[in-house]
Amino acid sequence: MTINQSGWRPTTPQAGEASGATFTGNRALMLEEPLIFEIGSTETTGVDFAEAPSGKSRLGGLERSKTIGLPGLSEPEAVRHYTRLSRQNYAIDLGLFPLGSCTMKHNPRLNERMARLPGFADLHPLTPVDACQGAFEVIHQLAHWLVTLTGMHSVAMSPKAGAHGELCGVLAIRAALDAKGEQGRKVLLVPESAHGTNPATAAFAGFSVEDIPATEAGRVNLEALKARLGPDVAGVMITNPNTCGLFEPDMRAISDAVHAAGGYVYCDGANFNAIVGRVRPGDLGIDAMHINLHKTFSTPHGGGGPGSGPVVFSEALTPYAPLPFVEKQGDQFVLVEEETAGEHHASSFGRMVAFHGQMGMFTRALTYILSHGADGLRQVAEDSVLNANYILRSMEDVLDAPFAKSGPCMHEAIFSDRGLPEGFSTIDVAKGLIDEGFHPMTVYFPLVVHGAMLVEPTETESKATLDQFIHAFRFVAEKAKGGDLAIKTAPHYAPRRRLDETLAARKPVLVYKEPERAQAAEVPLRS
Repeated sequence: MTINQSGWRPTTPQAGEASGATFTGNRALMLEEPLIFEIGSTETTGVDFAEAPSGKSRLGGLERSKTIGLPGLSEPEAVRHYTRLSRQNYAIDLGLFPLGSCTMKHNPRLNERMARLPGFADLHPLTPVDACQGAFEVIHQLAHWLVTLTGMHSVAMSPKAGAHGELCGVLAIRAALDAKGEQGRKVLLVPESAHGTNPATAAFAGFSVEDIPATEAGRVNLEALKARLGPDVAGVMITNPNTCGLFEPDMRAISDAVHAAGGYVYCDGANFNAIVGRVRPGDLGIDAMHINLHKTFSTPHGGGGPGSGPVVFSEALTPYAPLPFVEKQGDQFVLVEEETAGEHHASSFGRMVAFHGQMGMFTRALTYILSHGADGLRQVAEDSVLNANYILRSMEDVLDAPFAKSGPCMHEAIFSDRGLPEGFSTIDVAKGLIDEGFHPMTVYFPLVVHGAMLVEPTETESKATLDQFIHAFRFVAEKAKGGDLAIKTAPHYAPRRRLDETLAARKPVLVYKEPERAQAAEVPLRS
């Protein structure tokens, strides 16, 4: 395809599209947008700068030897470019985001307003303790509610995200074993149904990783777990509810067995939104669990900056939790940065980060908790489970649902491409949903299900929205089952058609290269 001198790229129709192309490449109000290099010129700038005064360089020979190569745009060109690009992006404010690998739900605007209060939003990491008492009170109060909701003994607020929280919990386990002289426990058991970051975290912390198989019902094989326990096992990393969207009914038995063998239990709490207000992990014998604040208590990924993954600890692991932590002493809140005598952080393994945490996430999470209350948080779990089961039962007659007979799911429903005609697969269903105006569900994960389609509607979607999604999902699935070849080239109506994703991943083009251009009079306007 040739780009003409004005930057426009006439398009040809794809399979299944209406015939005819537009001169501009625009599709009604969905505007085509070239690369910024194609609409700007590296020879011009949209801003006039005064000549820089001459002077001796202080860069020690590191001065730039050639132009930076960025295109110059006028203000309207720049605004239109990025606005047009933003319209090509899907967002939670546009519609249902059914990703099953990550909770993507509506973010209450109240939370955003609180996080943007100057006292929180403008807080500098090096602000003196006396000048940030309000922020410390927010951290302290949020920590109290996280401990209360989980039934645990203490919480570390500094981890920045889920996987960072996993590392925090595993390092505390390592410190506890070292304190007991049990350096020989070098194996962490990770069930097949655990999140993919769990084995990576264990290996990063210096442990060997061994899999524990799942049962046909999609749960941890308790007998296989018990058979593997021994003096070399440090513990187990388990996700509950697991990545098949199922609750582990043997969780208490798993914890008892691991503890009896001298190990510790780490729980991946990424799916805590499915049980918050209903189940306290501390009652299940868990020793450490991270909580993705941005998944359970507002601000989905991409909705406001970095995430946050506080880790709650049992009484056995509390002495080994990381520093620092906020403590109330009299009428003042202080940031404790050294080991102290007593039960809290007496044998801390050290710091996770230079500073204490992500203030914006703390503010959003506390606002979410206080505005919902105990009954509201319980309803968060109930509605998320209800919505997922509604989708599961509405689709199980069209798509294979491998664990449908295992009973109700939790917060997400899982399907597979089993039963689709030869030549059709999960990717075709996912791409077909784009044409229907929905972001695809998580595909090919978890790996224990072939051609997996993992759908999480979250608790914030209405029945009307779910019904529309279900009808679209059924429509696309039935087209695939019927062998409709048009779905093999979907999406047809998106700003970009189906890409070779394997090639894009293996050989990404990350640097723009100026194409060879003929003289203006010689450039044909053709597709």
